[in-house]
Amino acid sequence: MTTNIASSFLNRTLAVLAALMTAVLVSGCGVNNIPTYENAAKASWAEVLNQYKRRSDLIPNLVDTVKGFAEQEKSVLTEVVEARAKATQFQIPADILNNPDAMKQFQDAQNTLGGALGRLLAVIERYPDIKSGQNFIALQSELAGTENRIAIARRDYIEAVRVYNTELVTIPGRWWKSFMYPASKEMATFDISAAEQAAPKVDFKN
Repeated sequence: MTTNIASSFLNRTLAVLAALMTAVLVSGCGVNNIPTYENAAKASWAEVLNQYKRRSDLIPNLVDTVKGFAEQEKSVLTEVVEARAKATQFQIPADILNNPDAMKQFQDAQNTLGGALGRLLAVIERYPDIKSGQNFIALQSELAGTENRIAIARRDYIEAVRVYNTELVTIPGRWWKSFMYPASKEMATFDISAAEQAAPKVDFKN
């Protein structure tokens, strides 16, 4: 009887130790990398959208400020307003992170808005009254900060996607994808040229 109890206890102990060792081995071999990296990339994407929205929210006040001093610049103002409308009305599909074509359309709309905004800021150079206005100075500071945050958010997203996509196609991530995460797909990203990575110059003091 005593021997049976000891044997049963030993078996249970070995089973517990085996389970613990398995858990340690599994946790250390990357089984959780795919969902971890995917969530990190999605969080970075949310920050990209947040910063683009912040820029979009600043534009109406900027346009109104310029309009008050430079009504004759209607064509440039109209271009900015229309580009903003196109960017904000873009319907982001649910699968955009796995849809390179949709990602490109989104990026094109944002690039068009960025270009129009840059042309508006260039026009403002000709109007000292605008540059010296308190409203414009405040908007200038907000816009400069936002453009910097956009650049950082996009770079962070690109890096997060690189890590995630690499995990899907390299070992052992590729094995875990086949075994546990067959629905996982590579995420779409967008290219940032060296010139585009630099925030637009919005300092009109000189």
